[in-house]
Amino acid sequence: MSGGVLVTGAGGQLGRELAHCAPLSPPCVALDRRALDLRDPAAIGCALDAYKPQAVINAAAYTAVDRAEAEPAQADASNATAPGLLAAACAERGIRLLHVSTDFVFDGRASSPYAPDAAPAPLGAYGRSKLAGEDAVRTAQPDVLVLRTGWVYSRHGGNFVKTMLRLMAEREELTVVADQVGTPTWARGLARALWSFAGRPALVGTYHFSDAGVASWYDFAVAIGEEAETLGLLARVPRILPVPTAAYPTPARRPAYSVLDKSACWRDLAMEGVHWRRQLRLMLQDFKEHGV
Repeated sequence: MSGGVLVTGAGGQLGRELAHCAPLSPPCVALDRRALDLRDPAAIGCALDAYKPQAVINAAAYTAVDRAEAEPAQADASNATAPGLLAAACAERGIRLLHVSTDFVFDGRASSPYAPDAAPAPLGAYGRSKLAGEDAVRTAQPDVLVLRTGWVYSRHGGNFVKTMLRLMAEREELTVVADQVGTPTWARGLARALWSFAGRPALVGTYHFSDAGVASWYDFAVAIGEEAETLGLLARVPRILPVPTAAYPTPARRPAYSVLDKSACWRDLAMEGVHWRRQLRLMLQDFKEHGV
């Protein structure tokens, strides 16, 4: 595959969408954790030397936000140490790195969309581990591209949309947090943005990407119910009641405001943002046609 693109984290929802959206040229190879454990520097070197990619898209991550509070060392190993090892190995071989990060590097106290150069202030272990990963890859490869995103979902794996579909089919009433605001992001749109970045090697630094628009988790849940009923995925939509974050305590604190400023990304990729509701509809159609 010499000259192609290597995708890590191929078993996750973003990794699977990256493989699905991969262009015919340059060729792509997607490796999951069993094929490439990024915590193992020898394995990284072997993979890079075997495939000789021109670029690596790192979609591998520890994403269990609540569990990270109880096992921060595991989160750090996957989200901080491993990306640093990968970036150093790529830099040594002259391979470009595109690294995916998160809105959780911010504390959610802003009242307008976070710009890529906004000061990070993570609230919990997961966010701290991802911020440390950003620092590690920038140290090892100053011309790395870091792409932050948030509220990612797809028909693959576990995510908010699939959880809501299951609960809505089982229950007569749901309560959903209404005072956390962000932008739902279909993993396929994120994957396409990453492939666009991969085709523009001059673009480096930190960018933000999500779909367009703003929603609370409650807004998102209501939309999921409405769109799923229209598509015949649900026979009926249960009552959905808004509740404050305080009514739904979790081990990890979540940012109350996670809206990202995507203007630089959309400008430099010459693209228009697609509203999250439209992307949700497309994802649910994809789910209806293909399942998990």
